[in-house]
Amino acid sequence: MPRKSSATKEPVDCDSVVAWLKRTGTKKVRDGMARYGIPSTHAFGVTVGALKAYSKTIGRDHALAQALWKTGHYEARMLASFIGDPATLTAKQMDAWASDFDNWATCDTICFHLFDRTPLAWPRVHAWATARAEFKKRAAFALIWGLSVHDKTAEETRFLECFPLIERASEDERDYVRKAVDMALRALGKKRNPKLNAAALDLAQRLSESDVRSQALIGRSALRELKTRR
Repeated sequence: MPRKSSATKEPVDCDSVVAWLKRTGTKKVRDGMARYGIPSTHAFGVTVGALKAYSKTIGRDHALAQALWKTGHYEARMLASFIGDPATLTAKQMDAWASDFDNWATCDTICFHLFDRTPLAWPRVHAWATARAEFKKRAAFALIWGLSVHDKTAEETRFLECFPLIERASEDERDYVRKAVDMALRALGKKRNPKLNAAALDLAQRLSESDVRSQALIGRSALRELKTRR
């Protein structure tokens, strides 16, 4: 039986949410997605701000999040990240959704707003860091970034164990992987403590001197930001 939105008091199920997305979407927003490297084939053209506001009228509803994900619509999947319940996630579901990632926005939003709120995230970092699929691999490093912000109780060793993953992945020349590895390295150096900052600076310096283009780009980018934070 459909649950009711806390704000609208109307039944909320997958069909009604998709109908709302269709009514709310605009061609202007949909056409603008290409500028940010987001495919619009399965999109309605709803802004992230509108999705966040709408998610607050629904609240946490993991069953609805799963149903929305299955539709394949871009905004439906983005909305799933805001209403999904971290406590209900399973490793199997996280793996399945990560395998479905086909753009950086869905990948990063799911990782920053849902996946990094569960202890299951740490094993997924290590499992996905060597994935072949571009956005599944990106997800590992988006998670590192998210965990550096949201996991306030993680032991320092968990983050130190991420540096070898970053170094290995820094050889991947694909843009969306490289940019995620870069942001993960910078996040570890900025968000935690002096020991992690020093480790991040050391790795960034070594990468900046590499003959491998992707490593040199990551190293130089990270050095520029981390040195200003010392």
